[in-house]
Amino acid sequence: MAHTSFTEQQQKILLSVAREAIQQRLATGKAVAISPDTFEPALQAVRASFVTLMLKGNLRGCIGTLIASQSVISDVAYHAQAAAFHDPRFPPVTNNEFSLLDIHISVLNPAEPLIFNSEAMLLQQLRPHIDGLIFEVAGHKATFLPSVWESLPTPDVFLRQLKQKAGLPADFWSDSVKAQRYTVESIG
Repeated sequence: MAHTSFTEQQQKILLSVAREAIQQRLATGKAVAISPDTFEPALQAVRASFVTLMLKGNLRGCIGTLIASQSVISDVAYHAQAAAFHDPRFPPVTNNEFSLLDIHISVLNPAEPLIFNSEAMLLQQLRPHIDGLIFEVAGHKATFLPSVWESLPTPDVFLRQLKQKAGLPADFWSDSVKAQRYTVESIG
């Protein structure tokens, strides 16, 4: 597992809160309310996160944010519910699926801009299985978490698919492309 600044106990709490948030929404139809001040300081820190749900090895939902705006414990609870019920690629998670869900949390470290003057130069800077990438140009923006390298293992395929996710042709290139990379702390 990749290095994480969270203790094993803190990781268990984050996973537990994610699972409880989904379970409460299934039971009551209401979003869970988290009181961050009831958790230890590391879980109160303002961090951005993504929550990925897997069902029998297949993606079942993934929602998150690139911008840290709330405590990590609140962010994880919010994105767990969003991944389960609001990912536009999937219908809402059902009670029957709930017990079979594998929950993975990615807590983002701050993104750093990459400097390049060609697609080849950008590709050379990508670190497979380490970097998440934010791709942005002319109102198109998309990101892939580092875990996406597992299914798209080469920088050229990774970038081509990310451009398509942003709504652009796989072979698109422009001198106005901006890219940032980030690392994550993976939990679950």
